[in-house]
Amino acid sequence: MFKDLKLSLTNKLLAVTSFLTLSSTAFAGSDSVLQSSDFVGISFWLISMALIASTAFFFLERDRVAGKWKTSLTVSGLVTLVAAVHYFYMRDVWVSTGSTPTVYRYIDWLITVPLLMIEFYLILAAIAKVPVGVFWRLMIGTLVMLVGGYVGEAGYVDVMPAFIIGMIGWIYILWEIFAGEASKINAGKAPKNVQSAFSLMRWIVTIGWAIYPIGYYVGYLTGSDPADSMKALNIVYNLADVLNKIAFGVIIWSVAVSESEKA
Repeated sequence: MFKDLKLSLTNKLLAVTSFLTLSSTAFAGSDSVLQSSDFVGISFWLISMALIASTAFFFLERDRVAGKWKTSLTVSGLVTLVAAVHYFYMRDVWVSTGSTPTVYRYIDWLITVPLLMIEFYLILAAIAKVPVGVFWRLMIGTLVMLVGGYVGEAGYVDVMPAFIIGMIGWIYILWEIFAGEASKINAGKAPKNVQSAFSLMRWIVTIGWAIYPIGYYVGYLTGSDPADSMKALNIVYNLADVLNKIAFGVIIWSVAVSESEKA
């Protein structure tokens, strides 16, 4: 009884602490006013709020799941928490300067995308013994993808070679989750609910993550007006982030609750 009460209080404390942190961050930025015609700035605000709500939800829902699933829900909450903080700062950069917040965005991705890859490892580790090599292969693919994208967008190398490097990292991740060891463990050892969740997560990485190279291509490789390209780039990236980060967490939450209720 006391253990359950302690866990419940811990989860509520996580949610409250996250809310207070995000609230202080939301109003710590610039004095610029968001204009009704600034659809990019509005998208930053809307996604920030969605990420806050998701963070509170994932932390509070830890009470409903078995112990082996709590880490997965915690990671889902951390993904949306970190993203929300960065989105408030990205919003301020855009509203104040009208420029793309490349540095903040890639810092966000450098933290949250590896955490999303950890979710693949955790969902399998909850039901089977998973070699640590699976974790490191997913991490290597993630870092290659992110570093390739950043050096191109930041201007350190030409955008096309950087684009190709980033695509190689993404394709490597797809191979691991569709044909590599992670996929084989899922097919051979996971119960039906976990297999279904793993499959949905794979398609998010395939279809949802395809939005990012599309945004990169539109922003840097079409040769269109730079101002219009940057608006399109940021809207595409923002929509992709809200889809991929929140949807990933919802899938984890769904399978965690389902498997916990069976126990």
